[in-house]
Amino acid sequence: MTDTIMQAYRDVEEAMARYNDVLQEQVALMRSSEGTDATKLERMTHGAKAMRDSSMIYLSYAKFIAYGMPDSEELVQDDLQG
Repeated sequence: MTDTIMQAYRDVEEAMARYNDVLQEQVALMRSSEGTDATKLERMTHGAKAMRDSSMIYLSYAKFIAYGMPDSEELVQDDLQG
């Protein structure tokens, strides 16, 4: 696919990774802080996990599209490794 599409995909991938890292840092901070509301901690923990899982699904499909929707996933994997 075009360099512009690939760069846009990489930008989204990096942004999602950063967002997920920040969410995990917030969960860790909440766990280590005294007086953290248990309900908020549970919701943030589940939310961070859901966001990470959703990001993986989204990025998987975004990568597939960025590589021009090849006939098989192996073509994407081969290109990433080559």
